[in-house]
Amino acid sequence: MKITLTGFFCLYLSTFSIPAWSQANASDILDLTSHWVGITALFIFGLAYLFVILEEKIHLRKSKPVLLAAGLIWILIAIIYNSEGTTDLVEEGIKHNFLEYAELFFFLLVAMTYINSMLERGVFDALRNWLVKKGFSYRTLFWLTGSLAFVISPIADNLTTALIMCAVVLAVGNHKPEFVAPSCINIVVGANAGGAFSPFGDITTLMVWQKGVVDFTEFFHLFFPSLVNFIIPAALMHFALPHGKPTISDGEKGVEVKFGGLIIVGLFLLTVITAICFHNFLHIPPVFGMMMGLAYLKFFGFYLRKKGHSQKDHTDVPGGHHTGEFDIFDKIAQSEWDTLFFFYGVILSVGGLGFIGYLGLASNVIYGDLGATTANTLVGILSAIVDNIPVMFAVLTMNPDMPHVQWLLVTFTAGVGGSLLSIGSAAGVALMGQARGQYTFFSHLKWTPAIALGYAAGIWVHFLING
Repeated sequence: MKITLTGFFCLYLSTFSIPAWSQANASDILDLTSHWVGITALFIFGLAYLFVILEEKIHLRKSKPVLLAAGLIWILIAIIYNSEGTTDLVEEGIKHNFLEYAELFFFLLVAMTYINSMLERGVFDALRNWLVKKGFSYRTLFWLTGSLAFVISPIADNLTTALIMCAVVLAVGNHKPEFVAPSCINIVVGANAGGAFSPFGDITTLMVWQKGVVDFTEFFHLFFPSLVNFIIPAALMHFALPHGKPTISDGEKGVEVKFGGLIIVGLFLLTVITAICFHNFLHIPPVFGMMMGLAYLKFFGFYLRKKGHSQKDHTDVPGGHHTGEFDIFDKIAQSEWDTLFFFYGVILSVGGLGFIGYLGLASNVIYGDLGATTANTLVGILSAIVDNIPVMFAVLTMNPDMPHVQWLLVTFTAGVGGSLLSIGSAAGVALMGQARGQYTFFSHLKWTPAIALGYAAGIWVHFLING
């Protein structure tokens, strides 16, 4: 999991804040930044996040400590406001943050359900098998897997994309670290870069879009900065790759897409279009479009179940089910519930710390003294050390007064900054486990200067094109 340093952790905590919403009278909000409640709340969240960082060591799921921290922080806030007789402000504060979470929760739940349905139908297995059987050279596979990660992650999430591409790399180059390690790094960089120019590619971009800070079409202004961020380190790593072609086992079995798999891909694209139309033309939160898209999948799932009673689908997909056994609620149950509850704990905890009064404190130091460009560049570096989701949520809730080009910049840096370290993104952490012993923290760190060069070049291209 993430490893942090004291200085960065203090800066990280200082960014947590939330603006006063229109219903509340700002004069009634208590400044508790120097109060024992504020200090205790910071300690609680810091301790909880320490457990999150140590997840891989102590095997305690990351949702547990932040869920507890969220409850304790708001209890402390409620005690003080109850003594002042202004309990309605606490209720409004919690509702404000819970609504933020609810929109994110249902959006992700639908997306995860579609991804799980495509996995069960063998869509991604078929793609992996096709790449393996083509007999590409090491260098061609390096560019193919990285490029596919860049292209697929704007639609699917970057974690799933990275895991699929890594499976290809391991299938053809297992026990060859000089190929596996650079390829995994390339996949992580490509998946994170691809996710930065799409609302659907990363949780942070989704948060920015749902908040209305950046319009859907404006995300594509980040395409060329993201492309440069991916290409520069890939081009530098290319020369370190081995020559020749991998040997493919004759025993590799073909995998075909099960009945309805491609239709589900089409329904997912239709769901994405529905969410975009809801947001852009009807001015309805995109999560409602995603929930409508879930209905598409539920109706098609009903069709698959009815068809299965008369015609069993015997396609051999590891871990799959027959057509007649397709159950949409089974796909919902397979969602990353620990991740979803982790988001709840983070958003409510960060919201509580912001309610205490760290907004003015952090905004003046970070965006006032340092300037927007420096601050937004540091946001990306910070997200390589700690999770980019609470960092981005903190920036959104601080809502600093800066031009639109800076909002695009922080969207970009928060999305791609995690590539600087293997522990800086969910994709990197997952691939270290998948390619254990071949792709490691230090093998990634070896190429951090090249990735940093791509990071800096991407920022330069952003200002060149969008400035």
